[in-house]
Amino acid sequence: METSNCAILSNQGKFTVFKYGNRVIRFRAPYSLEGYTEVKTWDNGYMVVMAKYAHNDKSEEEYIDLVPILEDLYINPEAFLKPIKKVAIE
Repeated sequence: METSNCAILSNQGKFTVFKYGNRVIRFRAPYSLEGYTEVKTWDNGYMVVMAKYAHNDKSEEEYIDLVPILEDLYINPEAFLKPIKKVAIE
């Protein structure tokens, strides 16, 4: 898969970070998030991910919907998300 069609998911401090192209989108993450370990599915802005939290020895399944976040930032979700075919963990 071309890297130009791949977005990156990570976390920095109290924030989840989603990077694609020249855009970096940060939004509040759960307080005990240590990091994302896997992207299980990507469906045009909706992700099922595995996340590691401080209070649990194992990763837990979590869900992230980027559409309302993008709308709040006045970014057209359809145009922004359309070229993304895959999301990788940084």
